[in-house]
Amino acid sequence: MRTSDVFDLLRDGRPRTRAQLAETSGLARSTITSRIDTLLRLGLVVPIGDAASTGGRPPSLLAFNPAARVVAGIDLGASHARAALADLSGTVLAERRADLDIAEGPEMVLGWATSVVAELLGEVGRRRDELAAIGMGLPGPVEHSTGRAINPPIMPGWDRYDVPGHVQRAIDVPVMVDNDVNIMALGEQHAHLPGVADLVFVKVGTGIGAGIISGGQLQRGAQGTAGDVGHIRIDRAAGITCRCGNEGCLEALASGAAVAAALREAGIDAHDGADVVRLARSGDLRAVQAVRQAGRDLGEVLAMLVNLMNPSVVVIGGSLALAGEHLLAGIREVVYQRSLPLATAQLQVVASTAGERAGVLGAAALAITHALSADAIEDASTALG
Repeated sequence: MRTSDVFDLLRDGRPRTRAQLAETSGLARSTITSRIDTLLRLGLVVPIGDAASTGGRPPSLLAFNPAARVVAGIDLGASHARAALADLSGTVLAERRADLDIAEGPEMVLGWATSVVAELLGEVGRRRDELAAIGMGLPGPVEHSTGRAINPPIMPGWDRYDVPGHVQRAIDVPVMVDNDVNIMALGEQHAHLPGVADLVFVKVGTGIGAGIISGGQLQRGAQGTAGDVGHIRIDRAAGITCRCGNEGCLEALASGAAVAAALREAGIDAHDGADVVRLARSGDLRAVQAVRQAGRDLGEVLAMLVNLMNPSVVVIGGSLALAGEHLLAGIREVVYQRSLPLATAQLQVVASTAGERAGVLGAAALAITHALSADAIEDASTALG
């Protein structure tokens, strides 16, 4: 059993003695002592007092130390950016938000990100060598193995740009990059649904996408495009051209922009999804009906996803989700009608609790996953000699 395996026994935060760790792992007491000494030197484990004595000197209790290092989470949206510094449990220590246009290009946007991370480190009094990793979300398709955006529709200048390399030239730590809806799924799970191993996070905004967590693992697919539900064909969208060039896509009918366009055709002043939300929340009947119908359209695709993936929770986020129960009611109406009874027996369809912070929380969780991975801990152990 490696040092990382012993560390995993303490990841749940419950204090244990060396004897308890030896009993749980089946390792010799001397082996456990050696592994724990390494973890103590790394700062990942700390003594937190003594257990009850059974005679003689009471044994020391050991526990995971989330303050050992910090990570940075960066959520880049189409027109906003958010950065946060968190400890290894995901507790946010400092945070910053800015209005930032992703179309300004990687040099400017990533320059903002790296400078803000440096500012946040100073704000919380942590050294740069205490930063373990950086997680980042981009509003477009990402090749996870390289951290590069691939043909992103709203990100001019970003196609195949070396995002991790750019960031590492300023801050030399591991950098993990994923698309925005994947990190939102991670953020929702990490912060509010830690016991849920099977969930789908659906972002409904300018576009529509899903982050899928199955068996506790984020499912990215072979090329990182898993969850691209916005471009599944639905009957009611037949003949409508989507921005992807195809006809009949869900996104062409149920995104915030599509609902706003439908309201404009009906003579209502709605320029974007934010206007749709404002009108629906103010009780405008036609806006409420349009949002509920968008929910039904979403439900048509999500019913297939529920039958295929059998999640226990479907979380609805993104800007159009701010319309509240009108959107959720339409989704539930169709999902519960069209999905198999066993798949929906305990299914919850809920609004995001993390809201607009889901992305930055997920980016931090992505960094933590790397920083506390077996490989990272073994590398750090080797470096100690």
